[in-house]
Formats: sequence, structure tokens, C-alpha cells
Amino acid sequence: MIKLIKKGVYYAGGKLVRAAAADAENAKKTMAYKILAAHNVAGEGDALSIKFDEITSHDITYVGIVQTAKASGLKEFPLPYTLTNCHNSLCAVGGTINEDDHVFGLSAARKYGGAFVPPHLAVIHQYMREARAFPGGMILGSDSHTRYGALGCMAVGEGGPELVKQLLGRTYEITRPQVIAVYLKGKLRKGVGPHDVALALVKATFGNGFVKNKILEFIGGGIKGLSMDYRNGIDVMTTETTCLSSVWETDKKTADYLALHGRGGAYKEMHPEDGAYYDGAVVVNLSKIEPMIALPFHPSNAYTIREFLSRPYELLKECEEKGKKLLPEGKGEFKLTDKIKDGKVYVEQGVIAGCAGGSYENVAEAAEIIGDTPINNFDFTLDVYPASQPVYKGLVENGYVSTLMDSGAVVKTAFCGPCFGAGDVPCNNGLSIRHTTRNFESREGSKPSGGQLSAVALMDARSIAATAKNGGAITSAMDEAYSAKIKKYRYDNKIYKARVFNGVGNPQRGEELRYGPNIADWPKMEPLKRDLVLKVVSVLTDPVTTTDELIPSGETSSYRSNPLKLAEFALSRKDPGYVARAKAVKAEGLPKELGFDENVTSYGSVVCAVKPGDGSAREQAASCQRVLGGAANIAVEYATKRYRSNLINWGMIPFIAKKNDFNVGDYVYIKDVKEKIANGDTEFSAEVISGDKKRRVTLSVAPLTEAERKIIVKGCLINYYRG
Repeated sequence: MIKLIKKGVYYAGGKLVRAAAADAENAKKTMAYKILAAHNVAGEGDALSIKFDEITSHDITYVGIVQTAKASGLKEFPLPYTLTNCHNSLCAVGGTINEDDHVFGLSAARKYGGAFVPPHLAVIHQYMREARAFPGGMILGSDSHTRYGALGCMAVGEGGPELVKQLLGRTYEITRPQVIAVYLKGKLRKGVGPHDVALALVKATFGNGFVKNKILEFIGGGIKGLSMDYRNGIDVMTTETTCLSSVWETDKKTADYLALHGRGGAYKEMHPEDGAYYDGAVVVNLSKIEPMIALPFHPSNAYTIREFLSRPYELLKECEEKGKKLLPEGKGEFKLTDKIKDGKVYVEQGVIAGCAGGSYENVAEAAEIIGDTPINNFDFTLDVYPASQPVYKGLVENGYVSTLMDSGAVVKTAFCGPCFGAGDVPCNNGLSIRHTTRNFESREGSKPSGGQLSAVALMDARSIAATAKNGGAITSAMDEAYSAKIKKYRYDNKIYKARVFNGVGNPQRGEELRYGPNIADWPKMEPLKRDLVLKVVSVLTDPVTTTDELIPSGETSSYRSNPLKLAEFALSRKDPGYVARAKAVKAEGLPKELGFDENVTSYGSVVCAVKPGDGSAREQAASCQRVLGGAANIAVEYATKRYRSNLINWGMIPFIAKKNDFNVGDYVYIKDVKEKIANGDTEFSAEVISGDKKRRVTLSVAPLTEAERKIIVKGCLINYYRG
């Protein structure tokens, strides 16, 4: 299905041709290079300083972003900023605090001149596709799935502090990324959906890191056979490959999509020039893609449904064993092999939702597959969340909502909850199949520390519908007879005109920000002193640690406007004793018995891990550690650029060690750290103190920009801008 070419290639005459050597001159012919060049204000060279056209956030992140920017001198939004509300809109934890955040968001849009999309109208990325993204543009979002490449718009998901920089007129600093061609050829068969293509792509690229922090440029004749809903559905999942961004060729279908949404004038035809050079390629033969299933606990743990059903016990047993390791010893039980009954695999739940699953075509074709067949299994439920109210209205007008409701499915409003654990949490030991973006451990809402665990497998909406039609027995949509011809979608903008506040470019400076009782300012962060002593308070030995494990999603999202309250949940599902240990370090101060001068020595806690930071862009994975007194991370490597950036922006040093051989309670002493960071040093001699034993280690820090060095020395981004 998919072939990786790990050496440079040219795209000439519509075909890929192997290159003998890297070719910087012809790399300028890619779409990605030209878009970056148009937004780079640093001049020639590979050190880029990017100014984005627009930024966007949802209700988990925008309060913290506005608060940080305000504390740093914000007067008005200098570029269009869209605040959406699709995460804390149904989760009722904490009383009024979710709606208090929404009220704050609207007041910020009024005061500073932004756009505000009320709860239930749209999930963030569907709204941005419908109303904001445009060919040739660049958009920065505080959500990791910020991807509008199918519209020819390069979008990047980063932590909130990177959006703060844009709000303060600063830039996004990166080294010019490599560009990988994703060459699409062939044509998909009936029953194969965008998630099937996406999961196959993630499986081929995630584990080997082939596209990590690179840009995926989609080219080739296979694009023309894909609708815009298909393209958007594939594109949004490129985040799971760990690439930095994406961009697609545009064509008549792109133009028609923009025209349908009242933005035909934004269309721009985009293609790479003939002879464009790419640093590598992914060849996707669409004709050979089959319906896929990504088993727990990662989108890359993917198989064709055909292969999965040929050996379900073996594959479910592997997931079962991984799940058991998540539960505390003697607490709880996790079973998946009991889903196998009479040669079939039965699941308890199906969900079609969000920026990946809730598109018109996904839901409409799912309804066509189910038809007039009722879901005759009381142990199985099907929930459907159209990605926006306009999409919902189109499905209602064309009869698809009636079809789904008649079958027993429940159709709900636009909400991201099923993707991050704030909606449709399965039962203990339950298995849910979902057309959403992620299936990380506990992300569906279960709490292993409490002895409970459920799991999610990712599938395309079409095969989820086929499964629902067969009473919850996992079924490939290719095995179902149905009509793939769906009724034409008619977009109606009246919904947004009636409810979306658009104050872009029209700040009302006299407007007061409206604060609920949960919204709190950031606590004071101390600048870095000459030397540094770190106390190890957590050692994570998993091959990869996700941001969901660093700060859980789900109900905790309600507290994201209160840094200290949210920090109480840090690492709660991975290391329940972390918060108490970190607080103790902060409270006790530098131990006198170590013999270091507290006047010139910073003292803080440190989390040691193998590869932290995969998944969400949420800055709180770093900021929660910081408000608890964290001063650094020590990792063998960092899973994503965005997590490393979050550490830096919160004044934490992203150290790298050759081995994760530290123990809780160890002290790590780095002399002259402030001077070395300020001078751009990349190697640091450190002394590890374990009881009465001492040893020397070498820590490193990947090159930092001048601004990043200053941020760490100052103690955080807020201090840097205040200075």
C-alpha cells in the first residue's frame, strides 16, 4: 500500500525520480518552500522567523494564552485570532467554570478584536476549514491537529506560548524543515474512507520517525479522485506521523469548496514546479488501501481489518498485556480477548466525531451503509457528532439524520470530547471503535490509577457503520453492499452569521475582560541563577510518554484556566506520587546538607523520561510542571518539537541524556548553567548525587535560538516580555 523512499527525489513530468544528491536550489520549487519564504521575515538562510496570517485556539487553551499575552503587554490582536469552543462545552465538571471561560473568551474577542465561535456550532478545525483557511496561507493553532493543508494552507499546531509570541508581534523561530513528498496514485475502492488512508500512512511513518518535524507535501494524480472531505480527513491525521505541517496541490475541487463556503475569491492554484526536489518520499497506492483498524493504544498500531479478523486473539492479547501494565498492582483487571465470540469480535461502542470523523461525507455514507437496519444489540451504542452546525443541517435536510436516528444511533452537536476523554467514556473493560484522531491509553476517559481501564480502536466511519449494521461485530465496509452515491451537500452560512462574533480588526479597548472565579493569573516564575540543582521527582521508563500522561485530558480540562488547580492532576495517571514530591521540593528549598549557596543556585524538580511529549500541543504538559517548581526535563529525546518548545517557553531546560538511568531522589548539579545557556553552549557537565554516591554525566541541549536562551534565563516567556 505504502512505500518509503528515504533518499532525495525530484518530481518531474508527474513522476518521482531518484536524485543523486541533495539539491537546495530545486528544493525552492516545492510549494512548502514558497509558502515559508512568503512568511519568513528573517531573510535568506535556513534560520526562519515566521509571521502567520492567522491564529486559532479552543476553550482549553485560549484563556491561558490571553492571560499570558495580557501580562506581557497585549493591547489588541495584531492578526486575526479565532476563539472556538468545542472542548469544554459538554463536560460539566467544576460547576460554572466552563461557561465562565466562554464568557471570558467572548469578552477577549470584543476587547482585543477577535472572532468568537460559541459552543456547539463547530469543532475548531472544521470552522477554520469552512471560514478561514486559504491557499498559500499559514495558520498557527494551539491544538496539535491544526492542519489545513488540503486547502493549500500550511498550518502548525503548537503550545500556547507560540501564539502569545504572534500576538505580541514576534515570530515563530524554526530551522528550515525538510520537505517530504507524499505521492498519491490510483483510486480508492468503495468502502475505503479517509481514515483508512490516514492510518496506513501513520503506520508506515510514525515508528521509524521518517517524517518527524518535516513538512508533508501531497502531490500526484491520485489527488484528483479524492473529494475535499476525504482530503481534509487524511490531512488532519498527518499530526500523528509527527510531521510539522502539510500542504496539498489545489485544483477545481478546492476552488469549488471555497466557493461553496462563500470564499471563492480566496482560491489560488498551487503546484510544485517541474523538477522540484524533495528530501524523501512516501508513495501511497490508493488502489491497494483497505479498511483499517488501529488497535489500542496508538494510531500507528494499525492493521487491515482483514488481517485483524484473521488473528484477533493474538492481536487483542498483545493489547491486553499492554493494558494490564497500566493498572496498579492488585487493582483492577483488563480484558479484550473476551470480545471474541463465535469467531467474531464484538465491541461495545461506535463513535463518529470531530475534525477527522464528523464531516458531511463520512456521516452521510455511514447512514447509507446502515440504511433501514436497526442496531439490534443492546450492548452496542453508536454516537455521531457532525463537525459543525452547517454540516448537521445539511445531514438533516438530506434525510441522513433521520436514517441514523431510526437505526438507534444518537446524533449530537459538534464536540471534541470523544477524542480527548470528555464524552462517551466506555465502560470498564469496554472497547470502543471511533473515527476520531487518537486512541492513546486513558485518553478515552478511564482512570487506571482507580483500577479502571477501557480502550479505543480507530476505524473509518464506513466500517464503523458496517459494524453497527452487524450488531457491533467488527466488519469491513468493503464487505457491505450499499450505494456510495450520497446527496449533494448545501452549505448554509446563516448559522454562523447569526451566532459567530466577528470583531477582527475592530478592538473595543474599553471593554472589560469578564473573569469567573476559577480564572487565575500565572504564579511568579523565578529567573535562572548561576548554578542549578535539580531533584529527580519522577522517572518515566515507557518508550514514549504522551502529553495526555503528563497532564491528563478529559475532566481536568475544566481547570485549565487555573494553573495551580490544574497542576494537581499532573502525571496523575502515570505517576500518582509526582505532585506531592514536586511540591515537597518547592516547599523545602535547597537542602543545606548539599553545601551549595542558595543565593547563586536555582533549585527545582525534574522529570526524567525516555521520549516525552508525543500527542497534544497543550502547553500545560510543561506549565503544570513549572508551577510545581519544575526547572527542567531530562530525556533521551523529545517526541515533538512542540513539547520541547513548551518547556522552553515556560523557562524549563530541555536537557538530553544518553541514558535514562536516574532514580527518584537523585540530585543533579550543573555549575555555571546560566552562563552556558546564555552563551549557547550545547554540552553541560553535571554531577549526579545519589545518597552518598556521586558520578559525572554529560547532559546536552539541542541548539537554542537567541530568544529561547533569553527566555530560559529570564525564567519564562512572561518574564522575558516584561523585561
